[in-house]
Amino acid sequence: MEVRHPGRISNRQSCERVLPFIDEILKHDSLSIVGLEKNTGKTESLKYVLDRLPVEHKRIAVTSIGIDGETVDQVTRTQKPEIALREGMYFGTSEMHYRQRRLVSELIDVSDETTSLGRVVTARALTPGKILLSGPSSGSSLRRWMRDMRQYGIDLVIIDGALSRLSSASPAVSQSMILATGAAYSANITTLVQKTAHVVDLVNLELTCEDNIRLLSPLEKGVWCLDTDGCLHDLNALTSLSQELHFDGVDHCATLYVAGALVGTFLDKVRQNKSLRQAEIVVRDFTKIFVTPQQFRLFIKGGGRIRVLQRSKLIAVTVNPTSPSGYVLDSDMLCGKLSEAIGLPVYDLLKNNRQ
Repeated sequence: MEVRHPGRISNRQSCERVLPFIDEILKHDSLSIVGLEKNTGKTESLKYVLDRLPVEHKRIAVTSIGIDGETVDQVTRTQKPEIALREGMYFGTSEMHYRQRRLVSELIDVSDETTSLGRVVTARALTPGKILLSGPSSGSSLRRWMRDMRQYGIDLVIIDGALSRLSSASPAVSQSMILATGAAYSANITTLVQKTAHVVDLVNLELTCEDNIRLLSPLEKGVWCLDTDGCLHDLNALTSLSQELHFDGVDHCATLYVAGALVGTFLDKVRQNKSLRQAEIVVRDFTKIFVTPQQFRLFIKGGGRIRVLQRSKLIAVTVNPTSPSGYVLDSDMLCGKLSEAIGLPVYDLLKNNRQ
């Protein structure tokens, strides 16, 4: 597999005080902030971004695909930073949490769609204040909310992802993302680096060719083979998990397209089939891939290729070196080792704010 970005990035550069990714965020119309585990610093990353965006020149809207903004984590009972909005920011939350807001706001819309906490309310903050975010509960309703926000001239929509739901970072939802990781994901630095680097590898998978994108994008179900003559063949399997999936009679296969989830057993079947070793596997985006780091690494080392129809721009990786149980990793060491592994700067935002 090719090296993602050559060159080592120093700890000082990784944890520098002036963080350049705010300007990078503004190049996109949507941003998802997702955590690889609860208490990895996702909310702190959201807070950091909201505090620094130029609301005087840009219209910003924020929502969550899960409940966020609680002062105390409902699972671990640890303290959580509250979500503070600035004057002029738009937001989407449930009726229940809108009634609990601690700011003055202008009501913009009340959706017909309901969540477990009531309908989704859209409003604009007229004063600075704090809010509990609990917006649209599904990817499709989130996309509709984002489309509706465009009529208000919104320049950037920020989505706070839910626990273990990377789907909010799908390129079908947002153009860019921030990934939060930390000691809650693993208390061992080596393991944490390996597991996080695997996710980054998936996020950074290359796009397939334009012809494949045009031909395969409309296909929403099944497993397909595109031969070297450009002919498409249905392999008559609903998913890559199908027990009936076989490749008998599949000759000159250039591309295997999995419309749904890509699992490790499928990679194993392809790797063990001599006639398919040169075929490129294509999935819709990285959130559809459910393989272990070992399965992925073995497939790539054997010459396998995985490409995507859509990809998001990974803006930054942030770390929380403290676990809910109180175990603390060495921040400089974690930033340095992870930065070296993924070829990107890594930020400990809490440490940065204290400097």
